[in-house]
Amino acid sequence: MSFLGSLLSLLFGSGRNVVAETVELFRENAEAAGQREADGRAAALGQLAAEFARGARSPFDRAIDGLNRLPRPLMAYGILGLFVVAMVDPVWFAARMAGLAVVPEPLWWLMGAIVSFYFGARTQAHGQDFQRSIAETLARVPQVAREVDALARIEGEGGEPAKEGDAAPPGAVLVKSGRPDMTAENPALADWQAGR
Repeated sequence: MSFLGSLLSLLFGSGRNVVAETVELFRENAEAAGQREADGRAAALGQLAAEFARGARSPFDRAIDGLNRLPRPLMAYGILGLFVVAMVDPVWFAARMAGLAVVPEPLWWLMGAIVSFYFGARTQAHGQDFQRSIAETLARVPQVAREVDALARIEGEGGEPAKEGDAAPPGAVLVKSGRPDMTAENPALADWQAGR
């Protein structure tokens, strides 16, 4: 075996690449880095999916979610129930209201803070979702305006597309044999079509 052959077998023989292994000491292997990043993302998504999967929820999580949904309906039905009880048994109702009259004011403030934080957080979350949907809608307004403007230009006065030779408004798209003529707005396209 020649000197060059023995050198190449030393560097690249037995499934090794000494040059690549040496370079990887100083510079990260891009392919291996991409694979590690993809594996990390897949693991993170798998963990997130396992955390929020409906089937993987424990009975405790389901019970807490149920309890979190109770305060609003209980308060609403409780207030409506007070109106009914006031009409059915005014003496019982008056006794309960007299009991509420002796509750100290700081306790009312505390109750108000708890209720306002509970409903405020929900209102803020719903408000942010509403603002996000409005922002998405407003982001589409220029596109819709352009489409409506293009349709108005195409429509013409009689509901028909403007034909070649008709007096069309500036920027109108003329129709030749069923195909739009874009040369009215694009001089480069007009030059190209004239050259054909």
